[in-house]
Amino acid sequence: MSYQVFARKYRPQIFEEVLGQDAVVRTLRNAIKSGRLAHAYLFVGPRGVGKTSTARIFAKALNCVKGPTEKPCGECDPCREIAGGNSLDVLEIDGASNNGVEQIRDLRENVRFLPSHGKFRIYLIDEVHMLSTAAFNALLKTLEEPPEHVKFLFATTEAHKLPATIISRCQRFDLQPIRDEIAAAHLLAIAKKEKISLDPAAAEVIARAAEGGMRDAESMLDQVVSFCGDKIGEEDVLSIFGFASAADVAALAGHILSGDAAAALDLVATQSESGKDLGRLLSDLVALGRDLLVSEATGRDLPGRRGELLAPLRGRYSARKLTELLEVLSAAEAGLRYSPDKKLPLEIAVIKSIQLLHTADLDEVLDTLSAMTGGAPAPVRAAPRAAAPRPVAPVVAAKPAPVAEQTRVPTDAPVRDIWKKIAAEIAAKHPLRSEWLDSAQDITEDGGELRAVFPANKAKVLQTPVVKEQGALIEELWQKATGRKISFRPEATGEAVVEKALSPVPVTDDFENDPGIEAAIELFGATLEPEEASQS
Repeated sequence: MSYQVFARKYRPQIFEEVLGQDAVVRTLRNAIKSGRLAHAYLFVGPRGVGKTSTARIFAKALNCVKGPTEKPCGECDPCREIAGGNSLDVLEIDGASNNGVEQIRDLRENVRFLPSHGKFRIYLIDEVHMLSTAAFNALLKTLEEPPEHVKFLFATTEAHKLPATIISRCQRFDLQPIRDEIAAAHLLAIAKKEKISLDPAAAEVIARAAEGGMRDAESMLDQVVSFCGDKIGEEDVLSIFGFASAADVAALAGHILSGDAAAALDLVATQSESGKDLGRLLSDLVALGRDLLVSEATGRDLPGRRGELLAPLRGRYSARKLTELLEVLSAAEAGLRYSPDKKLPLEIAVIKSIQLLHTADLDEVLDTLSAMTGGAPAPVRAAPRAAAPRPVAPVVAAKPAPVAEQTRVPTDAPVRDIWKKIAAEIAAKHPLRSEWLDSAQDITEDGGELRAVFPANKAKVLQTPVVKEQGALIEELWQKATGRKISFRPEATGEAVVEKALSPVPVTDDFENDPGIEAAIELFGATLEPEEASQS
């Protein structure tokens, strides 16, 4: 069964069933109920969202024997004729093939005839933006002074190509892309009526790939039915269209967030070798990143399977970092469309993403320094002219060695010893950002929680993004070392310790020997240049 038959049999028949277009449906229903009917309507939206279907339903509502009614019966002669496309009172015109001025002049001649047995003579012009300028000019006079028995219904994907004089004489309705969950439910309903066993996960994949177009979703379902018969699973859909599974997309995101470049690139290579669509993989990664950002920004979990995939990824980075990550991935997605080689741009995007997430930026350095100095602001002083920072070496995590060669320890080893080994490994990777680990006073593991007690005056330090990032790394390394999955819980409840005062930083002109400048030079790989003498 082709998607055209799917559409004819299962597209919505009444306004309440129009898929996901609640605002449009409510406005049209109220217009019918109140009798405030316009003479021309313009339905705008991307392909496959229901523009023509909505226009047909509206035509039924106007010409039903009970009409105008918000609930056309679908059983009377006018309703059946409109559904079958053979109504004498509802004329469907393809604007792409009937775009000349002659056809519009014929239309102008015919509008004066009364409807045969309906209440209105309705002209439904699809892809109306394809009409020529002369045709629009010929149509304009009729739109200005239409007969009472005539209604115009226009549908277009490109409203910007319509003359302003035409748009201003229509009531415009913008239809939105159909949400994935609505499209998936519609596909499952079609499958049930056709006695096809369709896995809900497979319906979700098709709906996501259709990108808001119901026609595309129905066409893809038809293709899958031709390939699989009456039993369709998620793997069948992924295999036919070359999509990566949601689990693989989440795994790639997890490798990027963990800084495991080797695992991320291995996954990309595996997907490429198996013939997967790498452009779709990147698009799905962007969509997952967007969901993660929204979840972090709002503090709310996503429902269903999407929420289950996001749960292990949450809490690692701030919304600001995730926003920067999405900017990198979105730019790569835009460039990937025009690249003949899909693999290389994706690999570059993965490396850039890891560098972004696992390299401290200036805001994080300032937050950390502020916390270490008790929140005192850094003094304002004139800065020397510095050369542009040397490029920082890419922070690409090497492929993890076997656990036995890293932090693998006997399962009965003291918790403090395990902590020391993990802290040493983190310090080797991040020497300037791991000093806080050395101040742990007590380490206990109980009930799947690793509780680390720090001095009370470290409370602000524990709230910095660095601690959140390295806390996730501690959980990962602890599981590798012991085989036990834990949740890291740092607490600033220990005895306060007296530290060497770091604030206020003395203001000095000796920049080269200034401790803060030395730390910044080491962190960013910068160099100092003498200030040029001013020329009088």
